[in-house]
Amino acid sequence: MKIIVNSIFVQDQDKALAFYTETLGFVKKHDVPVGEYRWLTFVSPEDQDGTELLLEPNDHPAAKEYQEKIAAEGIPATMFGVADVHKEYERLLKLGVTFTMEPTKMGDITIAIFDDTCGNLIQIAQQ
Repeated sequence: MKIIVNSIFVQDQDKALAFYTETLGFVKKHDVPVGEYRWLTFVSPEDQDGTELLLEPNDHPAAKEYQEKIAAEGIPATMFGVADVHKEYERLLKLGVTFTMEPTKMGDITIAIFDDTCGNLIQIAQQ
């Protein structure tokens, strides 16, 4: 058994797609109409057959409440691995990304947390 798709709630699928592909550099994998929304996933450019992240609309009241509450508590919705947190932090800052935590060493890993502009905090980590 392996993880093939994970989801993240977003306020606006188009805005999220632009941020995750144009700013973060992920690659769109699927974009399939499903009623008024879309099955919209992206993958890492280094592993295009790997785990997909689904940009899930937060239209359901429970999804919206969950998203709002974890963000308000400073809890990241998900984590992405990077080779060099400091380098990625600098790259994203230059693109206008807002960080809520600068690169911080925590034991054997270094992490940073940013706002994805779509209602989520995202953690990047370097092991």
